[in-house]
Amino acid sequence: MDLAYIPSPSTGVIDLGPIPLRGYAFCIIIGVFVAVWFGNKRWIARGGRAGTVADIAVWAVPFGLVGGRLYHVITDYQLYFSDGQDWVDAFKIWQGGLGIWGAIALGAVGAWIGCRRRGIPLPAWADALAPGIALAQACGRWGNWFNQELYGKPTDVPWALKISEGPNRVAGTYHPTFLYESLWCVGVAVLVIWADRRFRLGHGRAFALYVASYCAGRAWIEYMRVDEAHHILGVRLNVWTAGIVFVLAVLYMVVSAKVRPGREEIVEPDAVVAEGAEDAGDAEGVDAVKDRDAKDGDAKDRDAEDGDADGTAKATEKNGAAAAEAAKNG
Repeated sequence: MDLAYIPSPSTGVIDLGPIPLRGYAFCIIIGVFVAVWFGNKRWIARGGRAGTVADIAVWAVPFGLVGGRLYHVITDYQLYFSDGQDWVDAFKIWQGGLGIWGAIALGAVGAWIGCRRRGIPLPAWADALAPGIALAQACGRWGNWFNQELYGKPTDVPWALKISEGPNRVAGTYHPTFLYESLWCVGVAVLVIWADRRFRLGHGRAFALYVASYCAGRAWIEYMRVDEAHHILGVRLNVWTAGIVFVLAVLYMVVSAKVRPGREEIVEPDAVVAEGAEDAGDAEGVDAVKDRDAKDGDAKDRDAEDGDADGTAKATEKNGAAAAEAAKNG
């Protein structure tokens, strides 16, 4: 008898009148919002302009969604193109199925396009967004909870996930690997934020740290999953992918630190130009105030001089009149 477990939603869709609100899509939207919001704060702290992260995300997010779906469909093609399957389901992204590897790869292409249009170095933008991406993944994994997918081996631990009977799944309690990965992603975000502040990571090394640390967790979580997957030499495909990407990310950090040490001083040239123009405007304003004060001072001096002249003339006239009167009396 199971004394405690994590229940699964009875449905992954909430109907708001004629509009169906799907839990999987809702979690992804929340994740995108968190990534852009937090990335914007980090970008501004690095010297960039507010709104730049969102402008580039307009390119990166659609590319990332397409890339994530392509990776899933290609690596799990039997779910869509084998006998008895409907290939149209490959386009039903709301039913689940996004590969993070494809999302990051093609999303980077979209980000590169956006950065080139703004004259911004892609590595600096990626560094600012790295922990936000990890938090977005943490949010997105809860979409798997709504769809009752990506769970692990059967277990009776108190935090087991209860799965109901359904297509391609057997009722029971399983390891909630979606929850493990969500918590791991939060830890990755904290690690990247700490390391970035401690070592002032630049030139893409904060992003590489995110990739390496995520892959380390993804590798062991993959071993717990029981859903169908392709194997190479008895090892799940995603484990191979995580291992290869982990090595590449670590190599990038090592080589980048030697070739381009330190951090970028300027991440958005337009922001520097705008700040310089604002400073120049402030300086002109100060000069204008000084000129106005100087002119006011000159005017006051002239008024004082005119007053003194009038006073002297009146005194002279008065003295002359007195002398004339004295002469007359004498």
